[in-house]
Amino acid sequence: MEETSYKVYRYRWIVLLIFMGVIVVNQLLWITFASITGSAAAFYGVSDLSIGLLSMSFMIVYIIVSIPASWVIDTYGIRVAIGIGAALTGIFGLLRGLLATSYSWVLVAQIGVAIGQPFILNAVTKVAARWFPIQERATASGLGSLAMYLGIVIGLVLTPYLTIRSGIAGMLVIYGFVSVVAALVFFGLVRERPPTPPCLPGQEERALMFDGLKQTLRKRDFLLLMLIFFIGLGVFNGVTTWIENIMRPRGFSITQAGLTGGLMIIGGIVGAIIVPALSDRLRRRVPFIILALAGAMLGFVGVTYALSYWLLLTSAFVMGFFLLSAGPLGFQYGAEIAYPTPEGTSNGLLLLMGQISGIIFIFGMDIFKSPTTGSMTVPLVVLIGLMVLGLLIGTRLQESALIRGSDG
Repeated sequence: MEETSYKVYRYRWIVLLIFMGVIVVNQLLWITFASITGSAAAFYGVSDLSIGLLSMSFMIVYIIVSIPASWVIDTYGIRVAIGIGAALTGIFGLLRGLLATSYSWVLVAQIGVAIGQPFILNAVTKVAARWFPIQERATASGLGSLAMYLGIVIGLVLTPYLTIRSGIAGMLVIYGFVSVVAALVFFGLVRERPPTPPCLPGQEERALMFDGLKQTLRKRDFLLLMLIFFIGLGVFNGVTTWIENIMRPRGFSITQAGLTGGLMIIGGIVGAIIVPALSDRLRRRVPFIILALAGAMLGFVGVTYALSYWLLLTSAFVMGFFLLSAGPLGFQYGAEIAYPTPEGTSNGLLLLMGQISGIIFIFGMDIFKSPTTGSMTVPLVVLIGLMVLGLLIGTRLQESALIRGSDG
């Protein structure tokens, strides 16, 4: 326990670690079928698009559930709200495993897990505000986002191995029991808040979600940040969904496409550790947001045009490093500039923008790809143009007053 004019408790790292575990499992259940689409389609006797719907359902459900979930987070706190998400993940994750031979029941279970997702992901900055001082919150948010990326990587890499060893039904049963364990650990060990606030009075978390929502939507910087998330998170969702389709016309194999997507996520993991920590140390948000957007755009150009496999891998790593590190940094910056709007509300609004744009970009990339070669160069160039627009918007942002007030 550290002492300044307030107390910071070491148990905050236990809370964050358990929360990260719940995020990992929820994202693992989301991405389960992405790397075994063909095998799953054959197993259930359905089309590839039907298997894709198992993942797409998370984006669709998020749009519906995000605002109610944010209200629960900000009204009842992290133990109740994340507990709802953890319980839904555990119950429906197990149900998905027990009824694994029926596509209809798997879809129902997948929607159940998807309903729990906003209760978990929207709480990243709320957990940071409850347990961490202002100068550590971007780091805590970065680790929360790191857990999202870890869940995706584990799902992409582990699922094919478990499918070969245990079959699709066996793999889903294993994931079901893991999801139950994660929920039980959460309810057993996570507390709502430390005995005393981890920060000065003016830096505490907020209340009155709907009042804060109206105030937030009148704030210029937050509206600009929403546009940046609409572009950046939409690009990420689009590229990860169609990574194999992007690579195929240039002669890259399915294995190479999978490794490219995986390396992009790994780059994001590294970036989510380094960039938010540097932002906390230097007490600045905006310069790092601009740097992240610029670096991501350069990496994206390489992903779009690279013919050399090593250049493609390097570009994917660079794109992931900068684009995904911008996520946790943007969440924390949004929570600070939205003050006194509750953290769950600001977090949810930003994620909501990315889910909406993700659906639009995914369908748009498919519609405007080349009808003869299947090349996605044209829609990718359009997305690069949008990234340039996002960078220009980033230069209009003003520094967070809360982080400036923490200097010294």
